[in-house]
Amino acid sequence: MSVDELKPNDPRVEHKFKSFGDIKYHYIVGQPQGEPVATILLIHGWPDLGFGWRCQVPYLLSLGLQVIVPDMLGYGQTSAPESPEEYTMKKMTAHMAAIVKDHTDQPIILGGHDWGGFFVWRMTAYYPELIRAVFSICVPYMPPSPVKLSLEDVVKKMPNFRYQLQFASGEAEKILDKSPERIRGMINGFFGGKTPEGQGPVKVEVGIIEENLERISPATYVSKEVIEFYVQEHSRHGFHGPCNWYRTRDLNGVDDLELSKQDPKIKIPAMLIMGEKDAALPPHLADGQEKFFEAGLKKEFVPGAGHWLMVERPDLINKYIGEFIKSVLGDELKASL
Repeated sequence: MSVDELKPNDPRVEHKFKSFGDIKYHYIVGQPQGEPVATILLIHGWPDLGFGWRCQVPYLLSLGLQVIVPDMLGYGQTSAPESPEEYTMKKMTAHMAAIVKDHTDQPIILGGHDWGGFFVWRMTAYYPELIRAVFSICVPYMPPSPVKLSLEDVVKKMPNFRYQLQFASGEAEKILDKSPERIRGMINGFFGGKTPEGQGPVKVEVGIIEENLERISPATYVSKEVIEFYVQEHSRHGFHGPCNWYRTRDLNGVDDLELSKQDPKIKIPAMLIMGEKDAALPPHLADGQEKFFEAGLKKEFVPGAGHWLMVERPDLINKYIGEFIKSVLGDELKASL
Protein backbone atom coordinates (compact mmCIF):
# COMPACT_ATOMS: atom_id res chain seq x y z
CA MET A 1 0.00 0.00 0.00
CA SER A 2 1.49 3.34 -1.07
CA VAL A 3 1.75 6.28 1.30
CA ASP A 4 2.34 9.99 0.82
CA GLU A 5 6.08 10.59 0.92
CA LEU A 6 8.38 13.60 0.80
CA LYS A 7 10.34 14.27 -2.37
CA PRO A 8 13.83 15.80 -2.42
CA ASN A 9 13.38 19.55 -1.81
CA ASP A 10 9.73 19.05 -0.87
CA PRO A 11 8.04 22.41 -0.16
CA ARG A 12 6.15 20.94 2.83
CA VAL A 13 9.28 21.09 4.99
CA GLU A 14 11.83 23.80 5.74
CA HIS A 15 15.59 23.23 5.65
CA LYS A 16 17.54 24.52 8.65
CA PHE A 17 21.14 24.54 9.85
CA LYS A 18 22.63 24.77 13.34
CA SER A 19 26.33 25.03 14.19
CA PHE A 20 28.27 23.78 17.20
CA GLY A 21 31.75 25.25 16.74
CA ASP A 22 33.11 23.75 13.51
CA ILE A 23 30.27 21.22 13.28
CA LYS A 24 27.18 22.17 11.27
CA TYR A 25 23.96 20.14 11.22
CA HIS A 26 21.39 20.13 8.45
CA TYR A 27 17.84 19.21 9.37
CA ILE A 28 14.28 19.61 8.13
CA VAL A 29 11.32 20.90 10.09
CA GLY A 30 7.71 20.27 9.12
CA GLN A 31 4.84 22.26 10.61
CA PRO A 32 1.29 20.92 10.80
CA GLN A 33 -1.77 23.00 9.99
CA GLY A 34 -2.59 24.92 13.17
CA GLU A 35 -0.73 24.78 16.47
CA PRO A 36 1.42 21.62 16.91
CA VAL A 37 0.04 19.21 19.49
CA ALA A 38 3.57 17.87 20.13
CA THR A 39 7.02 17.60 18.51
CA ILE A 40 8.65 14.44 17.20
CA LEU A 41 12.40 14.04 16.48
CA LEU A 42 13.41 11.22 14.09
CA ILE A 43 16.97 9.82 13.99
CA HIS A 44 18.27 7.77 11.05
CA GLY A 45 20.96 5.09 10.96
CA TRP A 46 23.72 3.74 8.67
CA PRO A 47 23.96 4.38 5.74
CA ASP A 48 20.77 6.42 5.63
CA LEU A 49 19.80 10.09 5.66
CA GLY A 50 17.09 12.14 7.31
CA PHE A 51 15.34 11.46 3.99
CA GLY A 52 14.97 7.85 5.16
CA TRP A 53 11.90 9.04 7.13
CA ARG A 54 10.23 10.49 4.00
CA CYS A 55 7.30 8.05 4.20
CA GLN A 56 6.56 8.99 7.82
CA VAL A 57 6.82 12.80 7.78
CA PRO A 58 3.59 13.64 5.89
CA TYR A 59 1.60 11.19 8.05
CA LEU A 60 3.02 12.66 11.26
CA LEU A 61 2.21 16.18 10.07
CA SER A 62 -1.38 15.03 9.48
CA LEU A 63 -1.56 14.03 13.16
CA GLY A 64 -0.77 17.61 14.16
CA LEU A 65 2.89 17.06 15.08
CA GLN A 66 5.84 19.32 14.47
CA VAL A 67 8.43 17.02 12.84
CA ILE A 68 12.22 17.48 13.08
CA VAL A 69 14.50 15.21 11.05
CA PRO A 70 18.29 15.74 10.93
CA ASP A 71 21.00 14.39 8.72
CA MET A 72 23.11 12.90 11.50
CA LEU A 73 26.82 13.57 11.92
CA GLY A 74 28.79 12.34 8.90
CA TYR A 75 25.81 12.37 6.54
CA GLY A 76 24.34 14.51 3.77
CA GLN A 77 24.56 18.25 4.33
CA THR A 78 25.69 17.80 7.96
CA SER A 79 29.42 18.04 8.74
CA ALA A 80 31.56 14.90 8.68
CA PRO A 81 34.43 15.39 11.15
CA GLU A 82 37.50 13.22 10.65
CA SER A 83 37.89 12.15 14.29
CA PRO A 84 35.67 9.43 15.81
CA GLU A 85 35.79 11.40 19.07
CA GLU A 86 33.15 13.76 17.67
CA TYR A 87 30.71 10.88 17.14
CA THR A 88 30.05 9.79 20.73
CA MET A 89 26.49 9.37 21.93
CA LYS A 90 27.15 11.92 24.67
CA LYS A 91 28.24 14.65 22.22
CA MET A 92 25.64 13.94 19.54
CA THR A 93 22.70 13.69 21.95
CA ALA A 94 23.73 17.13 23.25
CA HIS A 95 23.55 18.46 19.68
CA MET A 96 20.07 17.02 19.23
CA ALA A 97 18.89 18.40 22.57
CA ALA A 98 20.00 21.89 21.50
CA ILE A 99 18.19 21.60 18.15
CA VAL A 100 15.00 20.48 19.92
CA LYS A 101 15.17 23.44 22.34
CA ASP A 102 15.28 25.82 19.37
CA HIS A 103 11.83 24.61 18.34
CA THR A 104 9.89 23.68 21.47
CA ASP A 105 9.96 24.01 25.25
CA GLN A 106 7.82 20.89 25.68
CA PRO A 107 8.98 17.25 26.02
CA ILE A 108 9.14 15.47 22.67
CA ILE A 109 8.43 12.07 21.18
CA LEU A 110 11.70 10.51 19.99
CA GLY A 111 12.11 7.81 17.34
CA GLY A 112 15.08 6.13 15.70
CA HIS A 113 16.10 3.37 13.30
CA ASP A 114 19.31 1.30 13.14
CA TRP A 115 22.10 3.40 14.77
CA GLY A 116 19.34 5.93 15.38
CA GLY A 117 17.55 3.25 17.38
CA PHE A 118 20.58 2.83 19.64
CA PHE A 119 20.89 6.61 19.79
CA VAL A 120 17.34 7.22 21.07
CA TRP A 121 17.81 4.88 24.04
CA ARG A 122 20.96 6.78 25.05
CA MET A 123 19.35 10.17 24.49
CA THR A 124 16.56 9.08 26.83
CA ALA A 125 19.19 8.37 29.49
CA TYR A 126 21.03 11.66 28.99
CA TYR A 127 17.97 13.92 28.63
CA PRO A 128 15.01 12.31 30.42
CA GLU A 129 13.35 15.68 30.99
CA LEU A 130 13.24 16.35 27.22
CA ILE A 131 11.47 13.14 26.18
CA ARG A 132 7.92 12.00 26.91
CA ALA A 133 7.94 8.82 24.80
CA VAL A 134 10.46 6.87 22.73
CA PHE A 135 10.46 4.23 20.00
CA SER A 136 13.13 2.26 18.19
CA ILE A 137 12.87 0.43 14.88
CA CYS A 138 15.03 -2.72 14.71
CA VAL A 139 17.25 -1.99 17.74
CA PRO A 140 16.38 -3.36 21.21
CA TYR A 141 17.41 -1.45 24.30
CA MET A 142 20.88 -2.32 25.58
CA PRO A 143 21.46 -0.86 29.06
CA PRO A 144 24.77 0.96 29.61
CA SER A 145 27.38 -1.62 30.62
CA PRO A 146 29.32 -1.29 33.89
CA VAL A 147 32.14 -3.16 32.11
CA LYS A 148 33.89 -1.79 29.03
CA LEU A 149 33.56 -4.14 26.05
CA SER A 150 35.61 -3.86 22.86
CA LEU A 151 33.97 -4.30 19.47
CA GLU A 152 35.76 -7.67 19.24
CA ASP A 153 34.17 -8.69 22.58
CA VAL A 154 30.72 -7.75 21.27
CA VAL A 155 31.23 -9.70 18.03
CA LYS A 156 32.20 -12.82 20.03
CA LYS A 157 28.87 -12.59 21.84
CA MET A 158 26.88 -11.59 18.73
CA PRO A 159 28.44 -13.09 15.56
CA ASN A 160 25.80 -11.39 13.38
CA PHE A 161 27.61 -8.10 14.22
CA ARG A 162 30.86 -9.28 12.56
CA TYR A 163 30.30 -6.88 9.63
CA GLN A 164 30.96 -4.04 12.11
CA LEU A 165 34.64 -5.01 12.26
CA GLN A 166 34.97 -4.26 8.53
CA PHE A 167 33.02 -1.01 8.85
CA ALA A 168 35.25 0.13 11.75
CA SER A 169 38.52 -0.91 10.06
CA GLY A 170 38.44 1.57 7.18
CA GLU A 171 38.00 -1.15 4.56
CA ALA A 172 34.29 -0.48 3.90
CA GLU A 173 34.78 3.22 3.16
CA LYS A 174 37.72 2.45 0.83
CA ILE A 175 35.48 0.10 -1.15
CA LEU A 176 32.53 2.51 -1.31
CA ASP A 177 34.44 5.72 -1.96
CA LYS A 178 36.08 4.38 -5.12
CA SER A 179 33.17 5.56 -7.27
CA PRO A 180 29.53 6.72 -7.24
CA GLU A 181 28.70 3.40 -8.94
CA ARG A 182 29.81 1.56 -5.78
CA ILE A 183 27.52 3.72 -3.62
CA ARG A 184 24.67 3.29 -6.10
CA GLY A 185 25.10 -0.49 -6.05
CA MET A 186 24.99 -0.63 -2.26
CA ILE A 187 21.90 1.58 -2.00
CA ASN A 188 20.11 -0.34 -4.76
CA GLY A 189 20.97 -3.56 -2.92
CA PHE A 190 19.59 -2.33 0.39
CA PHE A 191 16.28 -1.53 -1.31
CA GLY A 192 15.67 -4.80 -3.14
CA GLY A 193 18.32 -4.97 -5.89
CA LYS A 194 20.30 -8.22 -6.34
CA THR A 195 23.21 -9.61 -8.32
CA PRO A 196 22.35 -12.13 -11.08
CA GLU A 197 23.06 -14.84 -8.46
CA GLY A 198 20.54 -13.29 -6.08
CA GLN A 199 23.04 -11.73 -3.66
CA GLY A 200 22.96 -8.35 -1.94
CA PRO A 201 25.72 -5.83 -1.14
CA VAL A 202 26.42 -6.93 2.44
CA LYS A 203 26.80 -10.16 4.41
CA VAL A 204 26.53 -9.78 8.17
CA GLU A 205 29.41 -12.19 8.72
CA VAL A 206 31.74 -10.23 6.38
CA GLY A 207 30.56 -6.67 5.59
CA ILE A 208 30.50 -5.04 2.15
CA ILE A 209 31.02 -7.56 -0.68
CA GLU A 210 33.09 -5.48 -3.11
CA GLU A 211 32.66 -7.69 -6.16
CA ASN A 212 28.86 -7.50 -5.88
CA LEU A 213 28.45 -3.72 -5.86
CA GLU A 214 28.56 -2.95 -9.58
CA ARG A 215 26.51 -6.04 -10.49
CA ILE A 216 23.41 -5.25 -8.45
CA SER A 217 20.13 -4.63 -10.25
CA PRO A 218 17.99 -1.52 -9.62
CA ALA A 219 16.07 -1.25 -6.36
CA THR A 220 12.64 -2.86 -6.39
CA TYR A 221 10.74 -0.68 -3.90
CA VAL A 222 12.51 2.68 -4.12
CA SER A 223 12.45 4.96 -7.20
CA LYS A 224 15.50 5.80 -9.32
CA GLU A 225 15.03 9.45 -8.26
CA VAL A 226 15.42 8.46 -4.61
CA ILE A 227 18.47 6.27 -5.33
CA GLU A 228 20.17 9.15 -7.17
CA PHE A 229 19.42 11.49 -4.26
CA TYR A 230 21.17 9.04 -1.91
CA VAL A 231 24.17 8.77 -4.25
CA GLN A 232 24.38 12.58 -4.45
CA GLU A 233 24.18 13.05 -0.68
CA HIS A 234 26.61 10.24 0.21
CA SER A 235 29.08 11.58 -2.36
CA ARG A 236 29.38 14.90 -0.46
CA HIS A 237 31.69 13.46 2.22
CA GLY A 238 32.17 9.80 1.37
CA PHE A 239 31.86 7.09 4.01
CA HIS A 240 34.60 7.89 6.54
CA GLY A 241 32.16 9.93 8.65
CA PRO A 242 29.32 7.38 8.62
CA CYS A 243 31.79 4.59 9.41
CA ASN A 244 33.11 6.62 12.35
CA TRP A 245 29.94 5.61 14.21
CA TYR A 246 31.44 2.08 14.30
CA ARG A 247 34.72 3.38 15.73
CA THR A 248 33.14 4.68 18.93
CA ARG A 249 32.76 1.43 20.88
CA ASP A 250 35.55 2.31 23.34
CA LEU A 251 34.60 5.99 23.51
CA ASN A 252 30.93 5.23 24.20
CA GLY A 253 32.02 2.48 26.57
CA VAL A 254 33.77 5.00 28.79
CA ASP A 255 30.67 7.23 28.86
CA ASP A 256 28.47 4.19 29.52
CA LEU A 257 30.48 3.40 32.66
CA GLU A 258 29.15 6.66 34.13
CA LEU A 259 25.61 6.10 32.80
CA SER A 260 25.55 2.59 34.27
CA LYS A 261 25.60 4.05 37.78
CA GLN A 262 22.02 5.29 37.34
CA ASP A 263 18.84 3.21 37.16
CA PRO A 264 18.93 1.57 33.70
CA LYS A 265 15.15 1.32 33.40
CA ILE A 266 13.27 3.42 30.84
CA LYS A 267 10.59 5.32 32.73
CA ILE A 268 8.51 6.67 29.82
CA PRO A 269 6.20 4.89 27.33
CA ALA A 270 8.23 3.02 24.72
CA MET A 271 7.81 0.94 21.56
CA LEU A 272 10.10 -1.49 19.75
CA ILE A 273 9.43 -2.64 16.17
CA MET A 274 11.34 -5.62 14.73
CA GLY A 275 11.48 -7.03 11.17
CA GLU A 276 11.15 -10.77 10.62
CA LYS A 277 13.99 -11.00 8.08
CA ASP A 278 16.50 -8.53 9.55
CA ALA A 279 19.78 -10.48 9.32
CA ALA A 280 21.80 -8.23 11.63
CA LEU A 281 19.06 -7.60 14.21
CA PRO A 282 16.76 -10.64 14.25
CA PRO A 283 13.47 -10.38 16.17
CA HIS A 284 14.51 -12.75 18.97
CA LEU A 285 16.79 -9.98 20.28
CA ALA A 286 13.62 -8.33 21.58
CA ASP A 287 12.80 -11.28 23.85
CA GLY A 288 12.68 -10.31 27.52
CA GLN A 289 12.97 -6.56 26.87
CA GLU A 290 9.91 -5.78 29.00
CA LYS A 291 11.93 -5.92 32.22
CA PHE A 292 13.68 -2.67 31.31
CA PHE A 293 10.52 -0.59 30.85
CA GLU A 294 8.67 0.83 33.85
CA ALA A 295 5.91 2.51 31.83
CA GLY A 296 5.39 -0.45 29.51
CA LEU A 297 6.86 -1.56 26.19
CA LYS A 298 4.70 -1.86 23.09
CA LYS A 299 6.32 -4.54 20.89
CA GLU A 300 5.47 -4.81 17.20
CA PHE A 301 6.58 -7.19 14.47
CA VAL A 302 6.70 -6.77 10.69
CA PRO A 303 6.32 -10.16 8.96
CA GLY A 304 8.24 -10.82 5.75
CA ALA A 305 10.28 -7.60 5.98
CA GLY A 306 13.97 -6.97 6.60
CA HIS A 307 15.87 -4.00 7.98
CA TRP A 308 14.55 -1.02 5.98
CA LEU A 309 11.09 -1.14 7.50
CA MET A 310 10.15 2.54 7.06
CA VAL A 311 10.25 2.19 3.26
CA GLU A 312 9.64 -1.55 2.92
CA ARG A 313 6.35 -1.41 4.84
CA PRO A 314 5.57 2.29 5.36
CA ASP A 315 1.85 1.64 5.76
CA LEU A 316 2.40 -0.73 8.68
CA ILE A 317 5.16 1.36 10.28
CA ASN A 318 2.94 4.46 10.12
CA LYS A 319 0.09 2.48 11.67
CA TYR A 320 2.30 1.31 14.56
CA ILE A 321 3.79 4.77 15.14
CA GLY A 322 0.35 6.38 14.92
CA GLU A 323 -1.17 3.99 17.45
CA PHE A 324 1.76 4.55 19.79
CA ILE A 325 1.51 8.35 19.53
CA LYS A 326 -2.25 8.23 20.12
CA SER A 327 -1.70 6.11 23.23
CA VAL A 328 0.83 8.65 24.53
CA LEU A 329 -0.97 11.88 23.66
CA GLY A 330 -4.54 10.69 24.26
CA ASP A 331 -6.92 13.64 24.73
CA GLU A 332 -4.29 16.15 23.54
CA LEU A 333 -4.30 14.53 20.11
CA LYS A 334 -8.11 14.19 19.96
CA ALA A 335 -8.46 17.90 20.67
CA SER A 336 -6.19 18.76 17.74
CA LEU A 337 -7.84 16.52 15.14
